[in-house]
Order: sequence, then C-alpha cells, then structure tokens
Amino acid sequence: MADESPLDRFKLALTGAARAIARDPETEVNWTADAPFAAGKMMRVPSPGREVPAAQAREVRGFADSFALKMRHHNARLHKAHMPEDLEARACYDAIERARYEALGERDYVGMRANLAAMTEQRLSSDAITRAEEAGEVPMQTALGLMLREQLTGQPIPLAARAGVELVREHIESRIGDDFERLTDALEDQAAFQSLALDMLRHLDMVPVEQEPDDSGEEEDNPDESGDQQDETDEQDGADPSDQPEVAAEGAEGEEGEGEGQEQDSGEQEIGEGDPGDDGEEMMVPQRRNAPWQDLPEGFDYKAFTTSFDEVVEATELCDFDELDRLRAYLDSQLAGLAGVVTRLANRLQRRLMAQQNRSWDFDQEEGLLDAARLARVVISPGQSLSYKVEQEQEFKDTVVTLLIDNSGSMRGRPISIAAISADIMARTLERCGVKVEILGFTTRAWKGGQSREKWLADGKPTTPGRLNDLRHIIYKKADEPMRRARRSLGLMMREGLLKENIDGEALLWAHERLLARPEDRRILMVISDGAPVDDSTLSVNSAGYLEQHLRKVIDWIEKSSPVQLAAIGIGHDVTRYYKKSVTIMDVEQLGGTIIEQLADLFEVD
Repeated sequence: MADESPLDRFKLALTGAARAIARDPETEVNWTADAPFAAGKMMRVPSPGREVPAAQAREVRGFADSFALKMRHHNARLHKAHMPEDLEARACYDAIERARYEALGERDYVGMRANLAAMTEQRLSSDAITRAEEAGEVPMQTALGLMLREQLTGQPIPLAARAGVELVREHIESRIGDDFERLTDALEDQAAFQSLALDMLRHLDMVPVEQEPDDSGEEEDNPDESGDQQDETDEQDGADPSDQPEVAAEGAEGEEGEGEGQEQDSGEQEIGEGDPGDDGEEMMVPQRRNAPWQDLPEGFDYKAFTTSFDEVVEATELCDFDELDRLRAYLDSQLAGLAGVVTRLANRLQRRLMAQQNRSWDFDQEEGLLDAARLARVVISPGQSLSYKVEQEQEFKDTVVTLLIDNSGSMRGRPISIAAISADIMARTLERCGVKVEILGFTTRAWKGGQSREKWLADGKPTTPGRLNDLRHIIYKKADEPMRRARRSLGLMMREGLLKENIDGEALLWAHERLLARPEDRRILMVISDGAPVDDSTLSVNSAGYLEQHLRKVIDWIEKSSPVQLAAIGIGHDVTRYYKKSVTIMDVEQLGGTIIEQLADLFEVD
C-alpha cells in the first residue's frame, strides 16, 4: 500500500520469514520496548527506528530468526524433563540448547548467519562477561554458550566477550574433553544432545553425579524408564501448537523438583509428594517448617548497598486528596467500558466462593429435608424408613489476599490502568465474600540509582555493591481497611512520574512478610508484572543476572517452604519461567478475567 511506512513493510517481511522458518503460518511478530521474548506463536522483538537502519534491522531479524528456530527445532517437554535444579546449571543448560537450534539455522540458511551474529552482539552488550576482569566474574552460561557456538558454527567469539571467554577457556576445556565434538555429532537429535549436555555439566561439576540414573536396581529404573517413555511419546506426538515454547520449557520447572523439595522438608509428615496438582491446597495451611521467616536461607548471595533511603509509604502520603480524586476520576474515565466486563466476571467468582462457603449436606438424618434421591429404596423395601438431609455450613478458611502490582515504567499506560481497576473490583468482590484484600505496589524512588548511588560514588565506588537504588514500596489498601476508604488511593498509579524501575525479589519478600504477620488461616499472594527485574544502576555494577537470580531464589523459597500460596500473572512477559502457579497474557485486556480465574483456582477446595 502507498501509505505503508518502511517499518510496516519491514514487519510484514519479518513475519513472513518467521512463519517460513518456524513452518507455522500462524506465527505472529510484534514490537516491544522490553526484553525480546517468545510465547506460543507470538514473538516480540525490539522495534527498530522508523526508517529501519540496516544495523538495527539485522539485530531484529536475528531475534526473530532465533525464536522461529526454537519453535521449529525445540521440544519444550523434552527440554524440561531433566532440567537441572541448580540455577547456574539450568542457565547453562538453556544456553547450550539455544546454541543447538541456532546452529541448525546457520547450517540450513546461509543468510541467517549475519542476523544471528548481530543479535548475539546485541545480547552481549549488557552481559557481565564484557566487564569481567577475573574468572570469577564471568557468567558461565555465556562463556559456555559462546564456546559451543564457536565449535558448532565456526563463528568467532564476538570481540566484546573475547577477553571474558579467555579467562575461563582453559578451565572449561581441561574438564570437558571431547564433549564439544560429541555434541556436534548429535546436533539434530535433541534427546541425545540433551543427554550429552548434562554429561558435560557433570564434568564441569555443575550437576551432581548422583543425579545420573542408577542402573543397579530395578526399583530405581522403572520410574525413569516410564518418564523417558512419556517424553518420547510427547516428542513423537509433537508439541501442541498452542504450547508456549518458553512457558512449557521453564514454567514447569518446579514440577520435577517439587517432590524432592517436599521430601527434604517433610521430616515430620509426608504431604502430597509427587503430586503437583495438590500443591495449592497443601499450601493453604501453615504446616511446613517453623523456622523464623526473618532468617533468609544462606546462599541468596544478595545484598543492598544501603537501605537508608528505602521507603514504605501509603498512597495518601505521596499525593493530597484533591489530586487523588482527580487521578481516580481519570482512571475511571479510561476504563469505563472495561469495568462492566470485569464486574460480571467478578460476580461469577463471588458465586463460586459463596457456594464453597455454604453448600454442604449431611445425609441419612432422622429429620430435616426429605432426601428425594433415596425414595426409591423405600418403594422397593417399604420397611425402610424415610431418609432426610440437613444442610451444613461448609468450612471456609479465613482468608487474606495480597495483590502485588508492578509499578515500573514499562507498565505505563493501559497496563497499569487495567491493573488498578481490576484490583479495585477484585477487592470489592472478595470483601463481599468475607475475604480481606491488601493491595500493594513496588517501584523505586529514582531512575538510575538515586541517593543510594550517590552514596556509593561518595564512598569510592566499592566493587559489587549489590542493590544500588532506593526502593519505594507503596500501600494502596491495607487488609483491614474497607475498600470504600481506599478506593481513591488506586488513582495514584495514574500519577505522572510515579512508575520507575522494578526490583521484584525484595518487593516479594516485603509483601510476603506482611502476609505472614496476618492471623488468617489461608494467605494468598498474587503478583502482577510485565517484565523481569530491571534497575540500570544495580545491573551496571553487578552481574547481569543479579536481580533475576535473587527473584528466582525468593520464589523457590516461598513455593517450597511457605504457608503462603503464590501465583503470578505476566502481562506480555513470560513469568512462567519463575512461578509454578502462573499464567502469561499477551493482551492486557485479558487481565481482569485472568485474575479472577487464578483466584478461583487458588480457592478451590476438595
């Protein structure tokens, strides 16, 4: 069309190429200002400039090519089957698999080499390997992935990462022997490649040898063989077209490890081992270990340079009432149409909860309501007495729900508006059911460090300072506060300049600690976010995965040991990589309904 811009034409061509590579005509390509990712048949890649400069176009093509190759050559179920539990080993495992399917693309499509090379260099621009000065600072997953790429494709290590790779090359090569050559021979067989990758990680002491299958006993063999047969069946059947490659591969990461985790923690009682479906109900009751929650487990390897400038603040302290009323009116005007839809869905949730609270019968009673279902036996045998039933009140655990909303800059616009209005409607709905709701938000006080960074600079820039920004944790509604009083506070999310950066791990610990102080029997924490933890100031002086690794450890700790039920909703971001109970939505309009469905599942009782 004559009015199409270069950017429109580029997107059309990119989508066509991605569909051809993935061999799926329903593959879609969209732009994102966040980190690129793929989920299901949708991929989001960086948006180039309006005139599509050649260098940016190659980078964007590289991301699209990589995602399309993953859709075509990667079996998510097979990948997750033997995924290591250790976070660093898991990151290496993922990097090795990415090197495999990207190498297949370079072999089959000559024109793809330049695209993937440009994408790799762009990825490395923010990687800690480019800043490493000694071996201990080199991310092993990056070095291993680049060395394997070099072996599989003949592509040299990018200049920016070359010095970092050389710091660890001798260590890696002295341990792996001919593992790279063996991986090269198994390039087209994901199952064999995966097995060899695990062998290599064992040689690097990243995966314990004890995790290898034990061939000495029949009792040990049968479960493994059964699992392998199931994986082979999955692979033969082909991944379901609706499967999300990233979601399926990493979102279920807790399913295998869960049985082992419970086994370790259940010295006093064995609860639902090996049955992920029971996880939600078991987490309702505080029946795990009674260790002090303030004592974080060793190995978190996370610190804040200073907490002096952090704040926990109520929404009304950041804005006067007149402005809050104006912002609330603006919020309502933005979402007038959506409110009715979410309200109807919320009413459905209310009916389900009320049914759980009220509907239960005792049968075969001497008096009460006549049980018509048992009249047949009286007709058959007149000597039988009539049977009655009595309605009993169903036990419904005293419950509190916390909605923890990401208040980062990338949520600006419609995502934060819908999150605010959905939280409002959910709070009023649950309040009618006798469920208390707390609404919290998290962001930072400043962009790029604030006073924490200034103090770090004044102290002479000590190395690896840890978190280097000022936290701002916001209380929009307390659990014991009626929603009618807190309603105006949610308007604060519309305030210009409030939304900055997001440090999810500490926000999760803060919300979790508040829930543990509550007296209710059932405690639910739902996180709403649209991106991985990002704080430029922190990441510029620590390892690239510093905040993300902390978040993963916090989530793992809560999911395995806490009485709190944890769930998450990702808006255009794959949170299933982090949370076992989670869902990713690509359209922000789905948020209200998704919150309701997630809550309904968490409230289900046997």
